[in-house]
Amino acid sequence: MKNFIYNEMMVHVPVCTSKAPENVLIISDDTSALEIEMQKHTGIAFKSVQCGLDAIREEADASYDVVICESGEDAAVMAHISRVLKEDGLVTMTHPSLDKTTENKSMMHILGKYFKVIMPYNLGNGSTALLSSKEYHPTADINLHRADMLDGLEYYNCDIHPASFAMGNNVRKEYLGIIKN
Repeated sequence: MKNFIYNEMMVHVPVCTSKAPENVLIISDDTSALEIEMQKHTGIAFKSVQCGLDAIREEADASYDVVICESGEDAAVMAHISRVLKEDGLVTMTHPSLDKTTENKSMMHILGKYFKVIMPYNLGNGSTALLSSKEYHPTADINLHRADMLDGLEYYNCDIHPASFAMGNNVRKEYLGIIKN
């Protein structure tokens, strides 16, 4: 599967879910492709940092609307991500395959301490990410205007956005009470 699909889904799903994002933090070992996608959103500032707790510790409280994180992290990192997010902020992050239920349930329980909504979504390449939000629901609060007005996209659009959150009954049953939507 093409990397452009992954990059578009990691950036545009959370940015188009947030009501009025002004500041985005990208946490990755290689931020270049995600930065290219962020540049398609005019008027939204973004900063990139390397993965790890030390990089996040330096960020000010409540300074970001969206965090895009390319590594499944531990409780300390989740606490710092929550701290740097505004009160209506959201994070999208990679995680182990949904088939690895023990690892995912542990991560989702940690996220549940900080976020009202926790939902996996399909990245279009056979893997999933988690979107966790303090306020906005990714299928109810999608900013259709922002999603439709983006230029230069090869995959993401306003129809793909809500469809990416559709999960089979096996996933729903396995994560019942843990996925918060």
